[in-house]
Amino acid sequence: MIGYKATDMNGCCRGFKFEVGKTYTKDTPADELECCTDKVFHFCRELCAIEKESRYKLSESRLFEVIAGDYVRSGDKYGTNSLTILREITGSEKEELCNSGSRNSGDWNSGNCNSGNCNSGSSNSGNCNSGSRNSGDCNSGSRNSGDCNSGSRNSGDCNSGNCNSGDGNSGSRNSGNCNSGSRNSGDWNSGNCNSGDGNSGSWNSGDWNSGYFNTNTPTVRMFNGETLYHVEDIDFPSFLYFDLTVWVSHDTATEEEKREHKEEIETCGGYLKTLEYKEAFRLAWDKASKEEHKKLLALPNWDNEIFKEISGIDAEAEIKKENENDKRKFAKSNKFKKSHSI
Repeated sequence: MIGYKATDMNGCCRGFKFEVGKTYTKDTPADELECCTDKVFHFCRELCAIEKESRYKLSESRLFEVIAGDYVRSGDKYGTNSLTILREITGSEKEELCNSGSRNSGDWNSGNCNSGNCNSGSSNSGNCNSGSRNSGDCNSGSRNSGDCNSGSRNSGDCNSGNCNSGDGNSGSRNSGNCNSGSRNSGDWNSGNCNSGDGNSGSWNSGDWNSGYFNTNTPTVRMFNGETLYHVEDIDFPSFLYFDLTVWVSHDTATEEEKREHKEEIETCGGYLKTLEYKEAFRLAWDKASKEEHKKLLALPNWDNEIFKEISGIDAEAEIKKENENDKRKFAKSNKFKKSHSI
């Protein structure tokens, strides 16, 4: 992540002296990072947040552009275990940044760093945005590359949810269109995680699976068959709730991605990447624990071939391989213990 760091006029903050071109680290694991402690180096994503989140005044401090490693957030303040000092902001650039409503190349902007017009937010290249870091137009959210979004981080248009690459979604993380649910790659779904269209249920690759004109609560169909269970009675593995979009920041983007998404990355600090349905399924599977994998086998009407058709994953074969690896590790561990007990 790209951000900004303020120090005193000697380049010092909390006992560290910072110099351009150097990387500073703390031995703090990512899951133990905590803002407002000595476990992290502090910085802000937005330059204008420095005066709000710290004791430093921009005009009376040294300002550095930085790249952060693992990070944690508290309001507009961030903490990281790794901070690389890219450059110092000096001279006329610093003078302009220290003025409110500055660095605008467009007209009628009350925010900062806008190249478009009529923005009240900051760092917009589009027009009429009240949010920040939008490259599209008429966004009230932030980090949108599309138009007319009230949510944030949308690359499509007319979304009121967040992280959508499609259009007209009121849910979140949809790559399809007109979904009120979330994480759908199909269209017009009110449920979640559907690759088909018009589903009010979840994880369907077919269409219109909930039926019509029902007032009761039916038992669910799974793997193309009826069950005796209601949805609340089924323990679904947590990895099934995966996202179809991921945020790729400047510091994790490949060179090819930086070329293809140059405007979005320069404006927003990254871009919203849309994953194919089976690609997203595979990423979620790979991150899940072996215990979560095994939960699949306990689902009603479990059918490995149907799951493979939908997800692209041969679950039974991969679980079998995991079990065999565990047995080999156990046998190797026992052999080692016996050899050292003689």
